[in-house]
Amino acid sequence: MSTNSQQLEQTKVKVQLLLAGGHQYTVYLKPDDPVLHSLLTTIVARAYKQEAASHCLFQVPINEGHSGLSFASESLVGLVTEPPLWIQQTENVQPVANDILHSSYVQIDNFLSPNEHERLIKYVLANKSNFVSTSTSTNDQNYRRSMVLYSFPDFAELIVNKIQNIMPDVISKLGISSFPIAQIESQLTSHNDGNFYKIHNDNGSSDTATRELTYVYYFNREPKRFSGGELLIYDSKVENNFYVKAESFKTIEPRNNSIIFFLSRYMHEVLPVKCPSKAFADSRFTINGWVRREAS
Repeated sequence: MSTNSQQLEQTKVKVQLLLAGGHQYTVYLKPDDPVLHSLLTTIVARAYKQEAASHCLFQVPINEGHSGLSFASESLVGLVTEPPLWIQQTENVQPVANDILHSSYVQIDNFLSPNEHERLIKYVLANKSNFVSTSTSTNDQNYRRSMVLYSFPDFAELIVNKIQNIMPDVISKLGISSFPIAQIESQLTSHNDGNFYKIHNDNGSSDTATRELTYVYYFNREPKRFSGGELLIYDSKVENNFYVKAESFKTIEPRNNSIIFFLSRYMHEVLPVKCPSKAFADSRFTINGWVRREAS
């Protein structure tokens, strides 16, 4: 173990998860991490036979953040903490989870300076001929319709650098544990009249499994000449020990010069865009991508 890793762990609580079937895993969590609080209160709730405790799904990083462990709370048998953490025993324990696991996101306005925003608009319009149709792994044309520019090095570097600078604040606001960043991917997308992206998540395959956060930076010409194109981020629920989409969701307006961050595992979709002029310059533009954690 490296010196940096040892120093990091000294600031955290060593938690040994004791799961049904004799399985054991060790994780390191900050004392104020909501996951640690939920683990402790789940043990209490189960001790007092509160049914709500059985509906919670835990997802925690293991192997120094290189892997993720997911398990339902009914599989949690006990915890070993170092230093010791004692739970106050009381008959008035509150339920630790609801049926619905609410999604969260961070949206930041005025992400680029006015000059940067203007230069980006001009760059996009000058590179219209380099955009190509998007596709999915199944090549289903009824699942996603938009245009994309994969190479735009000057602005990709600008966006990535800005994201790196604010990542600690974003992680804090999302209430998740920090993780080692391996890469920040980016692509430039155009949605015009009738374009959309149906429900999906961004880390559901072996190639995308290390995507932790998804980001979308919105920009367009003023005055805005399209409507629609809202991003829906779905809440989640646990059914038969599987993490699935709930019917409830958050609606995010594509505000000009704003950027949004959310967990890549969340199910989400882009509603159809209405652009009466059908002109490329009037499109809903985004720079979107993913923050990847280091793989093992």
